Amino acid sequence: MGRAALWGLLIGTTLMTTLIMFGFATSPENGSGVPLVASFIASGMFGVVMGGIPGTLIGLVVGAVRRRPQPVLPPPPPPPLAPPPPMHDRWAAMVGRCELAVRRVGAAVATVPPSPARDWLERIAGQFGGELSDVRRIADLARALGADHDHPVTQRLTAAVRDFTSFEDEVGRVALQLLNQASLDKVRTHLEVLEQQLPHLGNG
Repeated sequence: MGRAALWGLLIGTTLMTTLIMFGFATSPENGSGVPLVASFIASGMFGVVMGGIPGTLIGLVVGAVRRRPQPVLPPPPPPPLAPPPPMHDRWAAMVGRCELAVRRVGAAVATVPPSPARDWLERIAGQFGGELSDVRRIADLARALGADHDHPVTQRLTAAVRDFTSFEDEVGRVALQLLNQASLDKVRTHLEVLEQQLPHLGNG
């Protein structure tokens, strides 16, 4: 703060002294032969009063502003917790096999040319994918209970894997027939039988 006040005094005095001396030099009444030294001293005195003191005050204000403590920012929030790693146990593996069957069924349906028969097959595939939520709930229950191989929950999940795998094979056979016979009348029976073979875990 003291250095800022000193600079303010020096700059204010210098500027005001220069202006006053310039006024003396250009004044028409300056022909009386006033000594240069006397003019400089008088200009310096006026410069201190009229420029130095205001400059000092300005320097004090600037110094106070610069020395004002910076606001303390709050610490950054901690990074979000990483999601828990995926579970790798036998129940997760069984759910993964059912999910794979659903993906393969969707890929098989996508190979069938557009037709009313394909629309029907797509509806069946959508119902098939909807059964995954029940598979996951059964797996969560088995995990929570720590069910062994002979536990009814484990047996239920094993049967679900078997049903999903079998249904995947049946969809493949029907999709192959639709590639050769796009007429709905010719494949209606196959689609009706396939729809009856859908796993219904929620009703099991």
